[in-house]
Amino acid sequence: MIDFWIILTASLVATTTAILGCFLIMRKMAMIGDAISHAVLPGIVIAYYISHSRASFPILIGAAASGMVVTYLIQFFHQKVKLQQDASIGISYTFLFAIGIILISLFSGNVDLDQDCVLYGEIAYVPLDNLSIGGLYAGPRQVWILGTTLIIISTSVIVAYRKLVLTTFDPAFASAMGISVVLWQYYLMAGVSLTTVVSFESVGAVLVIAFLSGPAATAFLLTKDFKKMLYLAVGFGISASILGYYTAVWLAGSIAGAIATIIGLQFAIAFIYIQFLKKARISETLENKALTEV
Repeated sequence: MIDFWIILTASLVATTTAILGCFLIMRKMAMIGDAISHAVLPGIVIAYYISHSRASFPILIGAAASGMVVTYLIQFFHQKVKLQQDASIGISYTFLFAIGIILISLFSGNVDLDQDCVLYGEIAYVPLDNLSIGGLYAGPRQVWILGTTLIIISTSVIVAYRKLVLTTFDPAFASAMGISVVLWQYYLMAGVSLTTVVSFESVGAVLVIAFLSGPAATAFLLTKDFKKMLYLAVGFGISASILGYYTAVWLAGSIAGAIATIIGLQFAIAFIYIQFLKKARISETLENKALTEV
């Protein structure tokens, strides 16, 4: 049963992040998850200092607040200061992450908290944190939280699918139609912030980043149809969760590390496959041209 809960937890994160990751890949913002996962540090420290509790709710509120701040800063630097997107991301998250480090050093006597515990989760511990409803065992708490997050994100994307796609692929046309590109940018970033903050407690920051970028990038190599890309990305994420878990069990190693490795291998296989197809098509074209000349 422990195997099931761990795989289900990873699959829930994989599904949610894959949906968002496809939009991020197309917007050239794949590393926004990395930015948010580090930028939440000051919010977590402040929330803990105020509440004097490691309970998930105050920590989640503090982390979400920091996530929205870094989202605003990235958008501000990109839109108002005219910095490139990657430069805006780099400046914003390193600034907030550094503030978090300073806060930890200043409050180290009062805050029993360190960088490792707030940035890196351990998915193997998920089945140990159980939820009881009416005295009955209802499964791990994180499964319920991640399942609710998946429903929220999926519903949000379905409801706003047309506008999200339009502002992603043709922002100039969207603006001409009276659609606020900035508003829908914040709409998407709010979803990314929520997903990242909720997920990194259970699976860790590194795996969240891998889920956000890897499956979507692999799907992008294999199709130019965006809806197919979404389905493929989800499939790659879930399959990586299953294969990665059993690889970790086989090797007696890190589950998150094994899943991230499988994600990398999926991308490598897709890349090699695409290169092979290109060479085959070139060879076929040359052969047909030679036969035509004869």
